Amino acid sequence: MKATWVTGAVLLTLAACGRGQLDTVTYDGAVFGGDLKSERSDRAAFVATGGPASVSLEGAKQAAAYQVVQHCIAYLGSSDVVWVNGPDVADTELVITDNEVVLTGRCIEP
Repeated sequence: MKATWVTGAVLLTLAACGRGQLDTVTYDGAVFGGDLKSERSDRAAFVATGGPASVSLEGAKQAAAYQVVQHCIAYLGSSDVVWVNGPDVADTELVITDNEVVLTGRCIEP
């Protein structure tokens, strides 16, 4: 009976972790979420978002860039990117929509 309780507690703990934590970046003590969208017909092209930008532009950029690296490695086997609007642009030139930094570009195939 005790093993059943322990197993149940472990499963509940693992379920509580969820996938959401895999999509977050911690920067300067704050947590930033990211997301990425790409068309099935062209997985190399992407639009990535990260935020909240109001807390830290750098943290939001890192969250979006993290999504890009994960996506490019998963679909094309490389983390190389050609940025259209990337994390290296000046903060005043960043695209910010709904409190999220928007990064766009294309993964480079190896």
